[in-house]
Amino acid sequence: MTVAFIERLTLTNFRSYHAAQIVLDRIGPVVLTGANGAGKTNLIEAISLLAPGRGLRRATMEELAFAEGDGAWAVSASIAGMLGLATLGTGIDPPAGEESAPLRKCRVDRESVGSAAAFADHLRVVWLTPAMDPLFNGPASERRRFLDRLVLAVDAQHSSRVAALERSLRSRNRLLENTPHDAHWLDAIEHETAEVAVAVAAARAETVGRLSAALDASRNEAPEFPHARISLQGWMEQLLPDHSAVEIEDRYRALLKDNRTRDAAAGRTLDGPHLSDFAVTHATKNIAAADASTGEQKALLIRLMLGHASLIKQMTGFAPLLLLDEVVAHLDPERRAALYDALSSLGAQVWMTGADPAAFGDIVGRANLFVVRSGAVEPVSAQRFRK
Repeated sequence: MTVAFIERLTLTNFRSYHAAQIVLDRIGPVVLTGANGAGKTNLIEAISLLAPGRGLRRATMEELAFAEGDGAWAVSASIAGMLGLATLGTGIDPPAGEESAPLRKCRVDRESVGSAAAFADHLRVVWLTPAMDPLFNGPASERRRFLDRLVLAVDAQHSSRVAALERSLRSRNRLLENTPHDAHWLDAIEHETAEVAVAVAAARAETVGRLSAALDASRNEAPEFPHARISLQGWMEQLLPDHSAVEIEDRYRALLKDNRTRDAAAGRTLDGPHLSDFAVTHATKNIAAADASTGEQKALLIRLMLGHASLIKQMTGFAPLLLLDEVVAHLDPERRAALYDALSSLGAQVWMTGADPAAFGDIVGRANLFVVRSGAVEPVSAQRFRK
């Protein structure tokens, strides 16, 4: 077991940075402090783009560009990764015209690759942000997106399957708008929908099963973070353990055909894995995560993050990169110390942001320390950091 980590991060015309570079002279936690709005989250968002998907904010390509630039931006990182030393890079060129959508480019060692999915061969990235805090009390769609991010970190092709399912459902919904319905085209699109729907459900179920086992195995570690039980709520996911994919596809096709009139009236498809839920339970208290206190919900999220990172390490042999945005500031001293211990045991490179330097007092002596100011990031010594 070993760790994949960033040695140098370079940003060009990205968000609030015209140009910035971070060079790490030691393997250890990376701490970014500065006032709110200084650009700390922008730095770790740049790192999140070195993973499959759209990054931790799910921003459009245009939103990532420096306001005073020409619309182009670039992020690159020199890493010691799962395949050895490599340089990963992504970005867009200046817009060719008002009508053209920017095309994101991805490169490995300056050679073009098809998509950001190729980055997963070199680096896996996991993150936790304040936007996730209301996860358990929010809509099921947010929990599905959270789960799909967990799946994507272990299966780089998952986002393409989810996107294919969304396209297929949109196509079916458009066909249902026409009266009378074109049965031939509906049969064809429902055939495709069922195939991709079962593939999405199976990938989610596999990850949930593996993560559940990892959580159970670590339930006695870091007791400051409560043990979590997880499951998928959806009829298709319940059938997967005892039925073949072909059998479930046939059942879903029949269901879609039977529900055409109902779905046409609703203007959407009312059954399928696009409506499944990711259920989390506070196992110690045997209550739904939504019924736990705000502090307990934060602790449950951290437990899920730690379990997921451990699972990735177990599956790949490499600890993933962890991005923790304003996480430690909301923990009491006991849980903060427990988190630092758990991260140290995991052996991952961890990037943490926070406005209050005092929150990082326990790890100052072994961390890479940076102060972030508007448009700039500067390394500082432990002595200056403490001041």
